[in-house]
Amino acid sequence: MAVLRPALFTFIVLTLITGAVYPLLVTGIAQTLFPQQANGSLLVIDGQLRGSQLIGQPFSAAGDFQGRPSATADAPYNTLASGGSNLAASNPALDNAVAARIAALRAANSQASQTVPVELVTASGSGLDPDLSPTAALWQAPRIADARGIPLAEVKQLIRDHTHQPLLKFTGEPTVNVLMLNLALDNLSTEDNK
Repeated sequence: MAVLRPALFTFIVLTLITGAVYPLLVTGIAQTLFPQQANGSLLVIDGQLRGSQLIGQPFSAAGDFQGRPSATADAPYNTLASGGSNLAASNPALDNAVAARIAALRAANSQASQTVPVELVTASGSGLDPDLSPTAALWQAPRIADARGIPLAEVKQLIRDHTHQPLLKFTGEPTVNVLMLNLALDNLSTEDNK
């Protein structure tokens, strides 16, 4: 009994600290300092949820930039099944999937170079990556310009305008958020139609 009482007390105190105090403290700090990110970086436009800047989503229209393929099972970009394909580089299933994606991308992007950027045919580790490299976005630019009937130079400028540089050069590569780029394209198309 002499050992049980301090053990039980320690258990209760640590449960309160790690199960209530710490989560509430971290949530409070996040909501105060980073409310947009803490709430999922959701984009609500005209009262309609358009997506999250942090999670990729499928875009298949000819006039939209397409992101990395999703490796989530059953439904693409399923946030409940986040994860990579777990296929080894030596697995024929991976070779077949990549070959099919390359063929589909070349068919849809006939004006682009034959060298397809690797991130357009391979899934990220999470299967939910919302970003592309500027190179992958620029590779799709001729298809976008043609499908939307806007000058290629405008599409390329839009990509440059939406390219995010890493905070420090050695901490990563420049990226373009696919959702934000497609929304900017929608705004550009709307402005051109006025």
